[in-house]
Amino acid sequence: MRDRSRLTTLAASIGAATLVLTSCAPQEVGADSSLADCAEHPNTCNSGERAEGGDITWIVDSLPGAWATLSPEGGSVYTLQMLHGILPHTGHWEPDGVTFTPNMDLLAEEPRVVDEDPFTYQFTIRPEAVWDDGTPITAADFEVTWKLSTTEEAGHCTGCRPRTDNYDRIASVEGSDGGSTVTVTLADGAADPEWRDRFSASDIAGGIYPAHVAEEQGFDITTPEGVGEYFEWLHTTMPTFSGGPYRLVEGDLENQVIKEPNPAWYGEVAPTLDTVVIRFLTDEGTWISALDNGEAHGTSPVAFGQDTVEQARQRPGLNVSITAGPSWEHVDLNLENRWLKDVALRRAIFTAIDVEDIARRTIAQLYPEAGPRTNHIFPDTSPYHTDVITETGQGSGDTEAARRILLDAGYTYQGETLTLDGEEVGPFRLRSTSNTVRDTSTELIQSYLAEIGITATIEPTDDLGATLGGQDYDIMQYGWSSSPAFATAPSQYWSSSSDSNFGRYRNDEVDRLAELTRNASSLDEAAEYANEAARIVARDAYVLPLFSMPIYVLVTDGYVNVRDNPSSSLRALYQHHEWGLAAQ
Repeated sequence: MRDRSRLTTLAASIGAATLVLTSCAPQEVGADSSLADCAEHPNTCNSGERAEGGDITWIVDSLPGAWATLSPEGGSVYTLQMLHGILPHTGHWEPDGVTFTPNMDLLAEEPRVVDEDPFTYQFTIRPEAVWDDGTPITAADFEVTWKLSTTEEAGHCTGCRPRTDNYDRIASVEGSDGGSTVTVTLADGAADPEWRDRFSASDIAGGIYPAHVAEEQGFDITTPEGVGEYFEWLHTTMPTFSGGPYRLVEGDLENQVIKEPNPAWYGEVAPTLDTVVIRFLTDEGTWISALDNGEAHGTSPVAFGQDTVEQARQRPGLNVSITAGPSWEHVDLNLENRWLKDVALRRAIFTAIDVEDIARRTIAQLYPEAGPRTNHIFPDTSPYHTDVITETGQGSGDTEAARRILLDAGYTYQGETLTLDGEEVGPFRLRSTSNTVRDTSTELIQSYLAEIGITATIEPTDDLGATLGGQDYDIMQYGWSSSPAFATAPSQYWSSSSDSNFGRYRNDEVDRLAELTRNASSLDEAAEYANEAARIVARDAYVLPLFSMPIYVLVTDGYVNVRDNPSSSLRALYQHHEWGLAAQ
């Protein structure tokens, strides 16, 4: 048996502080719940021997926006979950939020830094690691994935639209030893305190893409134009290739995809289930009936559905666990809206929103620990947390203070309608995906804004990626799913060059701090810069944090090795090739 030892690195142990679990133990369906020990043993709970055969249908609660995760429209947790098990990757975070596990199915040895000037690290690929057609996985695959993950400005790809420019800092990805050794060198003066996350299961691509498939499709990936053509093809074409334990055999982006074991899988643990169906079921009200009648067997949704949890806990055939999660809800403003360019209006809107009231009327009913989040990067459980929100008055629900901000800025009221120079301000389109928490939250936000004379029209969307990527909103509530790594977050959220900066916020000082954060020499230093950036963003009233979402996983009795992973966007799917029906 190969060494599958865990690495607990400095980056893991400190960065993981952003996802420390609260003291609330998971809720149990009964004393014999197979998820009952997840609080004490998050990495191994619900373990068991598997029988050969069987199927599982897993509910994903929104539509993926594309067949690849690199772009803004495809860059959601839903796309990552759909594709997981298809792309080989270099490692993942374990549920405890402390342990980073290198993927020793793909790698022959643990990754390592080989030079600090320029900053250089290496991966070594096992000779057994192959794509499903028998083509070896090599440095060429890492190289094309790097180029696909870069912006046009980097010069490697014409037309690539990655969600972050983090990979632009890589100067080269080179192969040696027949392509089995991958050497990644950063640009002069650059560093990366969280280099282990590159090419990992939770990174921008969700893994590694095959270079030889691009060549088979006629794309010349030695040119920026060819890489760009491959980028578009990957986003519009269901991948029939695989370098992981599963392959996609059927599906679409509207209903479901079907995975079957990859017969060329080279890993130590082989799937035992005959099929894994990832079903996109956006109507949460149908989930319990689907579970009751066997049309589905489990879910670990991004959002926290109170009705679903309450019903599931009443079903003796379902295991349910609730715990603190990695996703945090927030309200963003589209700064290209002509009204919302005004920072005073933005501050008033955020001041009128009552975050405690929203939490009390939504998640706190089943998760009483819920409270306002006061930092965009760090939850209050992190040693790096600094409250950057309370001092601004935002999220307080102070209607009078909000009105004073507006009147001082020259706004007036005609009756109860807010105006500027005789013109009504707004109305604004208030959007989110539809679930019980967000439906209630947007209705409350609508009412808060009405109290300061602003009309907000609620327009749900079932395509989050397209809505954000197309700036098809004025006010938007959605969630970011974080990981124990944080150094790239300010850049992804707020950098003026980031395609994930959906509202087009621009602040030169925040750009500078975001760059310093991801290029810091230590995580302590990175956290200082991140907090400075967050304070400015709060002052500029671009993003209002609401609360960190609790999460739940539920699964039908009889399945083993299914557990939640709060440290990963993949959630319970993070190691789904180990799922199976319990051996009798």
